[in-house]
Amino acid sequence: MANAIKTIGVLTSGGDAPGMNAAIRAVVRTALARGLNVKGIMRGYAGLLKEEIIDMDSRSVSDIIQRGGTILYTARCDEFKTEEGQRKGAEICRKHGIDGLVVIGGDGSFNGACKLSNLGINTIGIPGTIDLDIACTEYTIGFDTAVNTAMEAIDKVRDTSTSHERCSIIEVMGRSAGYIALWCGIANGAEDILLPERYDGDEQGLINRIIEHRKRGKSHHIIINAEGVGHSTSMAKRIEAATGIETRATILGHMQRGGRPTCKDRVYASIMGAKAVDLLCEGKSNRVVGYKHGDYVDFDINEALQMKKDVSEYQYEISKVLVR
Repeated sequence: MANAIKTIGVLTSGGDAPGMNAAIRAVVRTALARGLNVKGIMRGYAGLLKEEIIDMDSRSVSDIIQRGGTILYTARCDEFKTEEGQRKGAEICRKHGIDGLVVIGGDGSFNGACKLSNLGINTIGIPGTIDLDIACTEYTIGFDTAVNTAMEAIDKVRDTSTSHERCSIIEVMGRSAGYIALWCGIANGAEDILLPERYDGDEQGLINRIIEHRKRGKSHHIIINAEGVGHSTSMAKRIEAATGIETRATILGHMQRGGRPTCKDRVYASIMGAKAVDLLCEGKSNRVVGYKHGDYVDFDINEALQMKKDVSEYQYEISKVLVR
């Protein structure tokens, strides 16, 4: 093929997620095994526009699969949201001989990949986000590690909450998606789970349940609150004033992004990284790798971005049944 891929670039963009390094490693080593050159682009699209581009070989990705974060670093880039920035990015790719690009990130990162594809740079996206909020795939890199990190932290808060007979509001990440909150709510046996997709703002109903549970002999009350609902500290003050029960808020924050990736994140990220390279070698572009029904598949990025995703109503209802 006259237009066969010769050099692949790889970047990580948006929020970091455990398992990104495993994906980078898989991209680099799969590309090398296919006889391709590989260039790493530092700090996402911001680094692309500044030409922070390095040559990568097999040793470049040694001993990184077990590390959290991303060795390529990541950054936001407002300039790349402009047509001028996108054209500049495409020209820089051509200048460095990058005719295929793997973008590891979330929806915003895929928007950028789509723009580069329209400008003639073959692009493949890999879903890397702890929020599990990309609709075309049942799994996103980093979710398993993040939810396990949060679960373990919540177990510890529960111990002290029980000892002091408190109500505890524990805020987990998830600005517009409540998957971490829902999974932790089930795994940690929370009495209440507040999701951006479901919470109706009925704080009085929440207060009534806390009082009812205390009357039934419960010594503590755990509320898992998604970041998208937020206001955990002020909510804790209002609940304590209304119930007379000592109430504390704990915001887990960015600790959920860090740490050694779980086996699941390492394996899924590795296979997705290899799949992305294979798609480029097949001449495909403007695709995103996904996981559906036990298999690794790919979707058109435009179609993927238009898909909508909601938390499972059945899982949400079960979470409420299990705390009765």
